[in-house]
Amino acid sequence: MKILVVNPGSTSTKIAVYENDVPRLVRNIRHTVDELSPFSHIIDQFEFRKNLVLKELEANNIPFEFDAIVGRGGLLKPIPGGVYEVNDAMLDDILHAMRTHACNLGCLIASELAALLPACRAFIADPGVVDELDEIARITGSPLMPRITIWHALNQRAIARRYAAEHDTRYEALDLIVCHLGGGISVGVHHCGRAVDVNNALDGEGPFSPERAGTLPAGQLIDLCCSGRYTKDELKKRISGRAGLTAHLGTTDVSAIIWQIEEGDKHAGLVLDAMIYQIAKSIGAASVVLYGKIDAILLTGGMAHSDYIISRLKERISFLAPVHVYPGEDEMEALALNALGALRGELPIQEYK
Repeated sequence: MKILVVNPGSTSTKIAVYENDVPRLVRNIRHTVDELSPFSHIIDQFEFRKNLVLKELEANNIPFEFDAIVGRGGLLKPIPGGVYEVNDAMLDDILHAMRTHACNLGCLIASELAALLPACRAFIADPGVVDELDEIARITGSPLMPRITIWHALNQRAIARRYAAEHDTRYEALDLIVCHLGGGISVGVHHCGRAVDVNNALDGEGPFSPERAGTLPAGQLIDLCCSGRYTKDELKKRISGRAGLTAHLGTTDVSAIIWQIEEGDKHAGLVLDAMIYQIAKSIGAASVVLYGKIDAILLTGGMAHSDYIISRLKERISFLAPVHVYPGEDEMEALALNALGALRGELPIQEYK
């Protein structure tokens, strides 16, 4: 089986070619600010990114012959986890999505490219809107605002399955807390194969991160919204994009911040330690969902490469359960293996409605 993986991110488009479960090509096409500046909206980048994928395949002498093309899932309506075949309902919803992110381009590119080939199928898998919350986890103090989930479902599930395989068991038999440490931070409670509680890591709640504000004091937020100082779009960026570390310290580069700390910048140290403190609090809060009976805590994402962050985080959470670290993300392989499982009939193909 030949599978093309397309994973659009805010400043890059990652592609991979797999033959069964073996990667034959993995590329990260980076986009500069100047390259993306002509596009007023993310959706306008569709042709630009699609053509870059085709050019990269041609440049590496990869024949355009695939059994499936799988794209990163976008910000659709809430759905259970799994593999979905791209259909008209999905394409229509993504074109009219309330939230914008480059991941919304994944199913569009997969569908367009698959249509160029006979018998080629287009899929997405475990998009960030996967919603398997227990009903009790949805309730907030206001019936006007139930909790929603936007999180790193694909990578969290891939890492959970990897941990299970390493320990000769099944993901569905484990109780895990998985924390993705990236531009946004998601903390998921995985109970027997379902993510029964997880935060909205895009624009809602949880610890602050390099780019996002996380949970904010509600009264002060309302006052700021009504102050007239900012437009709605400016306020949105104040909670997602220009928030977190970049709002406090002017950068999302953790290694640069650690260098500042080592040079004696006490404010940088306080802010970074505050982020670690909030992550630990979120993991601690997640532990009560499982009544403290946790098989393992898994730390993943780009910031999991940082000894500074991981060592301090472990100091606060190691008493809860064994902590295992999986730096980076496993999204390309996860997408490929989901598509392969669907083609082989090992994973059910779900219909988006």
